Amino acid sequence: MESSLRTIADKNRIESEAAWEELDIPRTLYGLLDRTSRNYPDSEAISFQLLSDPKAPAETLNWHEFRARSVQAANLFRSLGVGKEDSVAFLLPNSIETAVALVGGAIAGIVCPVNPLLDTAQIAAILRDVNAKVLVTLKSFPKADIAQKAAAAASMAPSVETILEVDLNHYLTFPKSWIVPLLRPKNPVKHSASVLDFNAELRKQRGDGLIFERGDALIFDCGDADRVAACFHTGGTTGIPKIAQHKYSGIIFNGWCGSREIASKDEVLLCPLPLFHVFAAYAVLMIGISSGAHVVFPTPSGYRGDGVFDNFWKLVERWKVTFIVTVPTAASALMQRPVDADISSLKTALCGSAPMPRATFKKFEETTGVNILEGYGLTEATCLISVNPLHGEKKIGSVGLPFPYVDVRILNCDSSGEVQSECATGEIGEICVSSPGVFTGSTYREESRNDGLFADGKWLRTGDLGKIDEDGYIWITGRAKDLIIRGGRNIDPAVIEEAIAAHKAVAFVGAIGQPHRKLGEVPCAYVELMEGASATSEELVEFAAGKIADEEAAPRFVEIMAELPKTAVGKVFKPDLRKKAIARVLVETLKSDGLDAEIPNVLDDKNRGLVAFVALRGGEEDVSRAREILGEFSVEWEFAKD
Repeated sequence: MESSLRTIADKNRIESEAAWEELDIPRTLYGLLDRTSRNYPDSEAISFQLLSDPKAPAETLNWHEFRARSVQAANLFRSLGVGKEDSVAFLLPNSIETAVALVGGAIAGIVCPVNPLLDTAQIAAILRDVNAKVLVTLKSFPKADIAQKAAAAASMAPSVETILEVDLNHYLTFPKSWIVPLLRPKNPVKHSASVLDFNAELRKQRGDGLIFERGDALIFDCGDADRVAACFHTGGTTGIPKIAQHKYSGIIFNGWCGSREIASKDEVLLCPLPLFHVFAAYAVLMIGISSGAHVVFPTPSGYRGDGVFDNFWKLVERWKVTFIVTVPTAASALMQRPVDADISSLKTALCGSAPMPRATFKKFEETTGVNILEGYGLTEATCLISVNPLHGEKKIGSVGLPFPYVDVRILNCDSSGEVQSECATGEIGEICVSSPGVFTGSTYREESRNDGLFADGKWLRTGDLGKIDEDGYIWITGRAKDLIIRGGRNIDPAVIEEAIAAHKAVAFVGAIGQPHRKLGEVPCAYVELMEGASATSEELVEFAAGKIADEEAAPRFVEIMAELPKTAVGKVFKPDLRKKAIARVLVETLKSDGLDAEIPNVLDDKNRGLVAFVALRGGEEDVSRAREILGEFSVEWEFAKD
């Protein structure tokens, strides 16, 4: 494959040749998988290894086998009472079974992946919200609490009738495979669901065709019109996550975009990202299903798995990987390890979730010789929106060109979604999107959450601020929403604000993300005390940590101010706090490296967003060092003029 998207003119040409609805592609996930299986039956499809050692045992399915396993799963789910409007949830780390549950669940009904890192109450709330009939999860396993969470959540979700357990022990060899049964944690939580072995139940089902549409007759297309086939929850660390609905058309669109413009059949994709997230599920697995490429999942926890970073380059060598998916924090961690293997097969890296600092971008490309494609996607848009072109100009810092059939507008809207104005080229506004991946009017399962979500009833309002340049490239400059993105993970500032506000001395609190060299952002907070009250920053940091269960959401820094900046209606004005945090962090970082620096201003530039002006006293060597340090932050800056 050679990507056809090099410029915005190519996008326009592709769209003029045929409407999306006129393209000759399958319209159901089963139809797409069946086509790939027939075209490439013996080609490697999915590989998984439980341990990160490059010599560890691994399991691989070809496309014929993966189709058969997915069909068995779909037939199994239907035999358990799952209809087209019923949900199959899975609470799993990565494995062959996870991919099978994802695809089989979407063919039989509505699949609902759930993040195992959520707390039990959140998991239970999601199960209740989607009315899950079946839950696929882990059998109790040493050093894992997923089985315990699943049982506890099922006890609070009466809709769950069946729990299907995946035993990872079959991936191990002697003697570990003998030891695991002796070390399995007990699970004392009781629930009313039936518990069955997932793989044992799969083996009872036919894999040569779907039998649930026409009685016992085998068929080779499930015949479904476009419908909701998946529900993915959005990020969040408190309350019930919002649940986005995905239709077949959006899922297939992602596979089509990725296989046409990113990766072809001949690629080997290494995916250390979790399948409960749209990045892995659609921007990777669906590329494989659409193109016939080989997808490799290293360890259940991916990048979080023991030894994955240390063995990463050797895994690339083992699998002859041509394409990796990453996020800025992972790329930074990889740059701290030597390239200790033959990675000559590696050609491309797709990076998403958060802006990558320019210094990391350049170091990665220089160290590996690999092209980095920065892209942009949203759970609410099924996933893919834009990417820097594989064979066209890559603008560092941008998220590239919109995929064909993706209409991106930069708009100013009121709270109801009525468009007040459309921004000119280079002008910052809210990024709004229309595409086959956007379920217009019903993006969220909870209908009330869709109020005001669509600009003029058509374009999904992303909540991200950005601009489109004269060449059609999209640049993200900030967020209309106040989410803090720590290493690609969304943190709700309300979690921090509520925790600190519980302190008897606190009157007002504003939580934001402060710049961080490796993680992009980390949480911090600014506080105004009650009149006559007293507290120290250290006391409030400790107090917040005791109130926030998620360590990553706890603030690294709390500053007490005489008065927080506020709007005319009394709300904390966070843009001023962001300016304050940017200046503080950059100055502290420069001074810790022995540089004499100040930041007299952080200004809101119409086209660039917040820009820090750095006043540096020193010679050319200091200037060079300052450029290197500041380049590690995803913050706009420039040297202040004398």
